[in-house]
Amino acid sequence: MDRGTGALDDPVGESLRGHHAHLARRVGSAATYLPDVTTFAAVPADPGAAEWADLARLLGSGELADLFSSPATPPSDWEPVFSLSARRMVGPADGLPDQTAGAAPVVELGPGDVADMLDLVARTEPGPFWARTRELGTYLGVRDEGGALVAMAGERLRPPGWTEISAVCTAPAARGRGHAARLVRALAARVRSRGERPFLHVAESNTAAIALYERLGFTTLEPVTFRGFRVP
Repeated sequence: MDRGTGALDDPVGESLRGHHAHLARRVGSAATYLPDVTTFAAVPADPGAAEWADLARLLGSGELADLFSSPATPPSDWEPVFSLSARRMVGPADGLPDQTAGAAPVVELGPGDVADMLDLVARTEPGPFWARTRELGTYLGVRDEGGALVAMAGERLRPPGWTEISAVCTAPAARGRGHAARLVRALAARVRSRGERPFLHVAESNTAAIALYERLGFTTLEPVTFRGFRVP
């Protein structure tokens, strides 16, 4: 693995200890995000019984322990809830191809746009997105001539030197117009302007998205597995 990608080994933990510390909840060595931001949780590398007990106290009995891409395996009485094969992709260090001229404008989304963002997510299912997820970073969108939000993408995890691009989605009736590509390019430009590099995650089954990201210059860094467990 490239030496510069070490922070991506634990993107949730690195984000919660750094850029997203103000959005964190903690008990001992375990951390997670505030409610309605995201469900991702982090434990130290090679956690033992004490670390899992910290996470159980933090989340509460019967709650979801969303371990994101952590390879740590909880005790046997933590019931598996989901497992998803995906890949981690990184953007080129020297930028993405130029944006297409003459397309619909990209706008920044704020608190007043949350209802529209949640509606678009419900219709397109790009991945977890809650009422406060937009607080993780900048979210951009495209609205049609009638003002309806038809596409969006935003910033999620922020390990040192990196920003994850996430929630890339387009309403079915607006697909094929290059909205997703323009949003990813625009976000990547913002990330690079901070001296950081963009990365993202995509399910292995989403071959169309993988092809899009490869056309934009993203390359696969490694396979990852997203896993969630029920706290006993």
